[in-house]
Amino acid sequence: MTSTVTENSTSFTEQDRITARHLINGEWLGEADTERLNPARPGEFAALSPSGTAADTDAAISAAAAAQPAWAALPAPARGAILMAAGDLLLERQASIAEDLVREEGKTLTEAKGEVKRASDVLRFFGSLGWAATGEVLPSGLPDTTITTRREPLGVVGLITPWNFPIAIPAWKSAPALISGNAVVIKPAELTPLSATHLARALQDAGLPAGVFNVVHGKGRVVGDALARDPRIAGLSFTGSTTVGLGLQEILSARRARVQLEMGGKNGVLVLDDADPHKAAKVVAAGAFGLTGQACTATSRVYVTPGIRSAFLEALTVEAAAYTPGDGLATGTSMGAVVSSQQFEQNQAAVRTAVERGATLLHGEYDGGTDAGFLFPAAVLTDLPFDDAAVTDEIFGPVVAVLEVPDYEAGLAAINDSRYGLTAGICTDSLALATDFAARAQAGVIKVNRPTAGLDLNVPFGGVKDSSTNTFREQGKSALDFFTWGKTVYTGV
Repeated sequence: MTSTVTENSTSFTEQDRITARHLINGEWLGEADTERLNPARPGEFAALSPSGTAADTDAAISAAAAAQPAWAALPAPARGAILMAAGDLLLERQASIAEDLVREEGKTLTEAKGEVKRASDVLRFFGSLGWAATGEVLPSGLPDTTITTRREPLGVVGLITPWNFPIAIPAWKSAPALISGNAVVIKPAELTPLSATHLARALQDAGLPAGVFNVVHGKGRVVGDALARDPRIAGLSFTGSTTVGLGLQEILSARRARVQLEMGGKNGVLVLDDADPHKAAKVVAAGAFGLTGQACTATSRVYVTPGIRSAFLEALTVEAAAYTPGDGLATGTSMGAVVSSQQFEQNQAAVRTAVERGATLLHGEYDGGTDAGFLFPAAVLTDLPFDDAAVTDEIFGPVVAVLEVPDYEAGLAAINDSRYGLTAGICTDSLALATDFAARAQAGVIKVNRPTAGLDLNVPFGGVKDSSTNTFREQGKSALDFFTWGKTVYTGV
């Protein structure tokens, strides 16, 4: 830790505005030496942030460990009031936070404003749970005995969050951790340091005590690894790639620490003959191309039955044309930029190699060059075998593969034939088939006539197979389970 920055809004320079710092024990620290460029405007700085070290991580964990007992001792309604105040501050600052989010992540301004609103709602939802019961009173088989249960905080928890929802995911991990009485050390994604900074500022300005919420920026192999290995970290919640997540699970499980993983997805939708092709196309397009396809819940493979195939493909091609990539801050932009050159090249390679293997590209021809930013068109592929890489491997971009299946049973089997199991959808007018699909589809979230992307904050979220640890769910009241442990108390009179 090399310097302390005094945050006085009246003396901010432009560089101050786009500079993120570590937040350790209530102080903004670290020399900002890592540049982040706007993915839609090559050459324009979006953010500056420090490269955290193992020593920075250790200092943050020490601060959290020191602050946690007093925070846990604070009555839950008082903890909740701070979260709710922070949510209100995010909403007050929505416009400026959303613009920063667009510049560093690339999504559209409408999507960014929605994400800031989501983060605000999450904080207020969990803040309200400060008034909710957390235990039970149960009968005992012994005379003159009362049994009660209670939930206790884990202590200090680590959070590792991705770049695609850079303020919403930190909020929906932090809020249940904090309301439960834990102290937090969070490592945000390197590509999106400002969004996490805005969350930290709101919590600090709302009155969160120093040391309860700490932010360390930097590389996952440095900061993330230090978090995972520190014995003071009682639990770690991670959202990111399957490869990294499984590696973290191995480290944490070896020392019997709690771990929560939300990882990859290759989400499928089954479109049946009885569906309206135009409505189904809108559902698929929203799931596949909204948020530039950069969501773990995005639709990336579609199975259609023969009677609707032609009409659906025609309608989907029209829908894809409406998602024109551009600068997320520009008026009329319907799809934002791809987040980075690495992701941009991954999208290009996925489409190019699929076509080389014989796939038909119905929409999404790319003419090369990045002078206008990492702008990638919505891509619709068809005529692929079921085991093609474009069908089986996560791309994480606005690319969807459409394949034909003979009937419902074959389509359901195809949906389930994946290493991932995060979300799955069906488009049909048949209540019987929709009900059967909900029961038999191997995914943590099922959507009927709705896009696979998009979640309500008050219900559990998580997947199965390689999409999750399939243990503790995020969001809703069930999110509290990961951040607490249960205690049973017998009281005799």
